[in-house]
Amino acid sequence: MKTERIVVNMGPQHPSTHGVFRMLVALEGETITALEPEMGYLHRNHEKIGERNTYIQNIPYTDRLDYISSMSNNFGYVLTVEKLLGAQFQPTEYANYLRILMVELTRVINHMWAIGFLLNDLGAFFTPALYAIRERELILDLFEAVSGSRMMCNYMRFGGVARDLPAGWLDECSKIINQRLDRKIDEMEYYLTHNEILVARCKGVGYLSPADAVALSTAGPVLRASGVPYDVRKADPYSIYDRFDFKVACFDGCDVYARYQVRIEEMRQSVLILKQVLQQMPKSGEIQAGKKQYSIRVPEGTAYGRVEGPKGELGFYVVSDGTGNPWRYRIRAPSYISLNALGPMCVGYKVADSVIVLGSIDIVLGETDR
Repeated sequence: MKTERIVVNMGPQHPSTHGVFRMLVALEGETITALEPEMGYLHRNHEKIGERNTYIQNIPYTDRLDYISSMSNNFGYVLTVEKLLGAQFQPTEYANYLRILMVELTRVINHMWAIGFLLNDLGAFFTPALYAIRERELILDLFEAVSGSRMMCNYMRFGGVARDLPAGWLDECSKIINQRLDRKIDEMEYYLTHNEILVARCKGVGYLSPADAVALSTAGPVLRASGVPYDVRKADPYSIYDRFDFKVACFDGCDVYARYQVRIEEMRQSVLILKQVLQQMPKSGEIQAGKKQYSIRVPEGTAYGRVEGPKGELGFYVVSDGTGNPWRYRIRAPSYISLNALGPMCVGYKVADSVIVLGSIDIVLGETDR
């Protein structure tokens, strides 16, 4: 059939754009010839607010970046400021293990959520998502018990964490890690990995070559699904990650299906890390180095800290002029960076494919439009 090139808008209010986000899509019939991501509709001025706040006031603001992964956001920010604060604010042994426990549980939460909603984007409306959300809720119960909040945890502090574990918390956590998570990941694989609809819709769709993945600065599952085994926890170990035995989840399919596989394998590796944490961590200890401080003056200097967040490399750049709040505060948000690859991954595919390609990137608009 003869067709004419048209440009259509998907979003900013659209059920498949994962928030207030617009895709300008050029079409020849149903085939995408060009796609441009347009963000900024949710912009909340996070970085400028971060220069107004004191250093400690910024911790709960980081919760609201990738609001599925608040513990991980806290972690990246406090590690960066600790570089400027020096030796007296280095976390205690006990606090280091508590931090890793929280951020790896967060990684499991994030990937469960990402896979559940990828199935949602494929058209399996909400049933797979509910299976994934059930596991997330059990972990959020743990977060609520230790931090007082389910999603906006505000748990990390410079030199440690805000609160110790309540009585019975570790037993409940051990049950979930040792008795439940592996079985649930197996169950998810049983229903999904060889599902003919998922395979047909995802294999060979959203191709991103290793060279393009590197050139476009992608990180996390998007990069590792293109066969590049780069993980900040291994490439530039931070905190106490060098004590744990785990593998970098990497597949070379370069497509939506490979991104699904990476997230499944990363959850398995996170459970492996969590089991090692439970075996190695002290039974008790100081939760913060030195006395609690409600306001600090950070020495003059510049620091960049990065962590392997669930969505990729999450970086914080902080410049201190010696006062009580940052002179400059900047964030490398993996959701924002990975959207560079959306256009190239969609060209040549159909309109319906663009929805699952976007879902395979796993963005959160809170950090995209920070």
